[in-house]
Amino acid sequence: MPKLEELLAQGNLAELQKNLREMNPVDIANEMGEMDTADMIRVFRLMHKDLAAEVFAYLDANDHNTIARQLTSEEARLLVEEMYLDDAVDFLDELPSDMVRNILAKADPETRKLINVFLKYPDNSAGSLMTVEFVRLFESQTCREAIAYVRTSGIEKETIYTCYVVDAATHLTGIVSLREILTSKDDTLIRDIMNRDFVYATTTQDQELVVQDFRKYDLIAMPVLDLESRIVGIITVDDIMDVMEDEQTEDLERLAGMQHAEKGYLDSTVWELAKNRLLWLLILMVSATLTASLINRYNKLLETMVVLTAFIPMLMDTGGNSGNQASTLMVRGLATGEVTFRDWGKVLGKELRVGLLCAFILASINFLRIAIFHQAVWTVNLVVNLTLFFTVVVAKVLGSSLPIAAKMARLDPALMASPILTTMVDLFTLLIYFRIATHLLPLLGFQPVTPGP
Repeated sequence: MPKLEELLAQGNLAELQKNLREMNPVDIANEMGEMDTADMIRVFRLMHKDLAAEVFAYLDANDHNTIARQLTSEEARLLVEEMYLDDAVDFLDELPSDMVRNILAKADPETRKLINVFLKYPDNSAGSLMTVEFVRLFESQTCREAIAYVRTSGIEKETIYTCYVVDAATHLTGIVSLREILTSKDDTLIRDIMNRDFVYATTTQDQELVVQDFRKYDLIAMPVLDLESRIVGIITVDDIMDVMEDEQTEDLERLAGMQHAEKGYLDSTVWELAKNRLLWLLILMVSATLTASLINRYNKLLETMVVLTAFIPMLMDTGGNSGNQASTLMVRGLATGEVTFRDWGKVLGKELRVGLLCAFILASINFLRIAIFHQAVWTVNLVVNLTLFFTVVVAKVLGSSLPIAAKMARLDPALMASPILTTMVDLFTLLIYFRIATHLLPLLGFQPVTPGP
């Protein structure tokens, strides 16, 4: 099958529209993502409005912006009418405020009311993620009645695999799967087969907590309740997957010492990429002043024992790597809910034992390495590897503690992982190194060495 862009270049619009009708919406979105703006808009306008709404949901945020800027208010209104409500709200967020007002003014009253409700929920909350297109059943319905209802109304719902049972005041009283309904006798009441023990989110709940519940309970959809336990929407797994991708991307950026980027890499300008990286580079560069000051304080020691200088990079790198290993595991554990505040004592105990084991093995191997390849005097070898031992232990403890402390302080744990941890481990490494050398070398027969001014 020829690519859409090729058919567009040939002017073969009839064949292009035929291909659009036969292609999977995901494949259409992928091809559109590779087109320039003009071709993307032309292909988008050639699609039937219901297909356009479906394809739009699979385009990335930058393509959403591109299309939103090119559509007229009327085109946008028709697109909104065909979208599921959560996708429509996301789309309206990309449009200028005057255009949103025009669209809402022309929308039908029920759609306008629902969209306005959605737009009031805080960003990154369960309410901002949910959709209202779900199957609502009553306890008194029979399975025969439920199937008939799903058959007539299911086409308009985002998912029909799980149905939500409510009372007269729309309080959620239970959930039931479509499989359970289909495999039960026709005259069975919904109240007799529904599950009254269910997991739910509240409208203001943070999306990270919702993600954790989806992972923990292997959900494909979750009901969202208001403060009075009335069901107002559901969150589906496809929306959660988008949130998971965004959260993981942000964590990776934080771990690398970068600010979160709103655009993708290829869509960002050189200045935008540099701006996102400069802040932490400046902070780390300035914080290195502390390291330089510490080295300068012990310059007399280094002048007396120049060989000590050669091992500083190895000690700092090993300490940094040890801390980053622990912090990465903690950031991941906190993100998935595997680790919580209550586990801090267990985490510290385990990382301390891991640190001691790793430190002993590394220091033993390094002692032999230095003795064979560097032929340094045994006293220097001892100082270096005692430092290595304590540095690895301290780095493991810091790496596991800082992300949990950040989470308790309502900060991003990833912020405490690579950027801040690296600086702290470097300082502790040098401090341990110089203190051990200052106190141990005189005991082993060397002249006492005092720090510089």
